[in-house]
Amino acid sequence: MVAAPSGFAYRERGDGAVVITHRGRHATVLRGARAAKFLDEVAAGDDQQVMARWTGAYKHGNERAAKNHPRNRGR
Repeated sequence: MVAAPSGFAYRERGDGAVVITHRGRHATVLRGARAAKFLDEVAAGDDQQVMARWTGAYKHGNERAAKNHPRNRGR
């Protein structure tokens, strides 16, 4: 089972842009129509999952473990 994403936060800037951070570090900035669509999705669902998907961080979790698996050593 994969752990649910956590550590994401966002804030709206005065110019309409949305800044998404992950564990206090800058992840991405959304502007215009993308920012509006993001805010709609956050209002409708799980904000952590939505932010993970919008930043591309939803795949992280098992890459380190897979890299150290005996079958993948030496690659």
